[in-house]
Amino acid sequence: MMPDTRPTPAPIRRPRPPRIGGVAHLFAALGYSCAGLRRLWQETAFRHEVAGTGIGVLLLALSGAGAADHLLFAMLFCLLVAFEAMNTAVEEIVDHLSPDWALFARHAKDLGSLAVLCVLLAQGLFLVAAVWRNLAGISPF
Repeated sequence: MMPDTRPTPAPIRRPRPPRIGGVAHLFAALGYSCAGLRRLWQETAFRHEVAGTGIGVLLLALSGAGAADHLLFAMLFCLLVAFEAMNTAVEEIVDHLSPDWALFARHAKDLGSLAVLCVLLAQGLFLVAAVWRNLAGISPF
């Protein structure tokens, strides 16, 4: 069989879209964020993190946690979403740059995973401490 000697087609170049300013920029940015959230929802790990956070909210409520505990837990969840989004972005870029196995790709993905794990640990430690404190009746101040 003869090797394929046809030239690889060049990627289709698209013109850069015009810059958006003013209030329209805010709506465009919101659209980009929503698209990012839709992409992130495709990740099984993210769906597990959302479910785990829901269980955490339920545990806080059952333990009698106050508004401050719920607010801090929600802030930790927002941080988790941000880190998971960045980790997914790194994975997308690495997979594009290196479709085959490469040490740099492994390191990049491992470091992104570590970042997410650190936020998960912070959220989990806070949840355990808050539930224990509320069930034991210990004042936070």
